[in-house]
Amino acid sequence: MFRLDNKVVLVTGGASGIGLAISQTFARQGAYVHILELNIDLASQVAEEIKQEGGQAQAHKVDISKQADVVEVINQIAEQHTINILINNAGIAHIGKAHTTSEEDFDRIVNVNIKGVYNCLFSVIPHLQKAGGGVILNMVSIAATVGIPDRFAYSTSKGAVYTMTLSVAKDYLADGIRCNSISPARVHTPFVDGFIAKNYPGQEKEMFDKLSKTQPIGRMAKPEEIAGLALYLCSDEASFITGCDYLIDGGFEKLNN
Repeated sequence: MFRLDNKVVLVTGGASGIGLAISQTFARQGAYVHILELNIDLASQVAEEIKQEGGQAQAHKVDISKQADVVEVINQIAEQHTINILINNAGIAHIGKAHTTSEEDFDRIVNVNIKGVYNCLFSVIPHLQKAGGGVILNMVSIAATVGIPDRFAYSTSKGAVYTMTLSVAKDYLADGIRCNSISPARVHTPFVDGFIAKNYPGQEKEMFDKLSKTQPIGRMAKPEEIAGLALYLCSDEASFITGCDYLIDGGFEKLNN
């Protein structure tokens, strides 16, 4: 079950954190993984590691906030392979309330987290239509549907991606394109460690434990756990699922009283 043999997958931000886990997991399940990253050196390293494990992967440098760049890279990939799956994973975070978020920071979040997803949808969907169908999976967040302190711009962007998921799922039913999303709570990635080290020097362990316990289950998710859900939703076993958002949050939304 959950094999992806002969499937071609595009993973934005596929060389670190959740994206890295998805790239590795999908490659192990037989997919040919195209890693779309701003950091081409890191992406190339990950692609090489996947190949050394017997998988298939290729790295591409792209700034998803720039439509022309995205279209060019995806068209190049489509010349080599029939694209089957798009994972819109790349995104950036921001801390701040409405009145403390600068216009510059707000625009930066919008350009990457919203316009970046749109750019990839705009570029990939025609290729999926030509192929007779495919799968799109968007990385959302519990911040899209739950009030999270000091995450105004980030929550705004993830709310947009949540509704983009529903719109795309509806619009392309006749094309055989499924579109779903995943909404994680906190996931233990290098980003989290860097955030804690930067903002709470000398209190790393204390803050890590505090953030972990905000999930009722008592810990953060592992990137591999998010990748496992992504694998299912992109596999043929999930062929009856579209227009859905999946919480993977350790009980955060439903059990936090």
